Amino acid sequence: MKFNYNDGGRSKYFKGEANDCVCRAVAIASGKDYKEIYDRINELAKKERITKRNRTRSSARNGVYKGTSRKLLKELGFKFVATMGIGTGCKVHLKADELPKGTIICKVSTHLVAVIDGVINDTYDCSKDETRCVYGYWIKE
Repeated sequence: MKFNYNDGGRSKYFKGEANDCVCRAVAIASGKDYKEIYDRINELAKKERITKRNRTRSSARNGVYKGTSRKLLKELGFKFVATMGIGTGCKVHLKADELPKGTIICKVSTHLVAVIDGVINDTYDCSKDETRCVYGYWIKE
């Protein structure tokens, strides 16, 4: 699968490394400004409850819980399409010919990645030589 280095506009605002894959992928796929998405994630995170499982709140810079990322993506008009079910095994990989054309956000293990017409848009090639399993993807409705 082809790879295109794309930080989603992060370098305009911040320096250094970050675990900001949700912010990056959403900014790339939605076409919105990185800082706008960054601020919205942190705003949604303020409404999260602290629990035994989630001892901290989401952070656009250091990681976003699944519920918060789902809320954000639904807000922006994306719909989730599952590609894997419990006990079904991996049927779709991060591979151009196994994914739909257009702009999507793929959910892979511990990561979200923007894919535009079969090209990974991220800060690194996360496809693991096209063997990485895709649990599902978000597509604009």
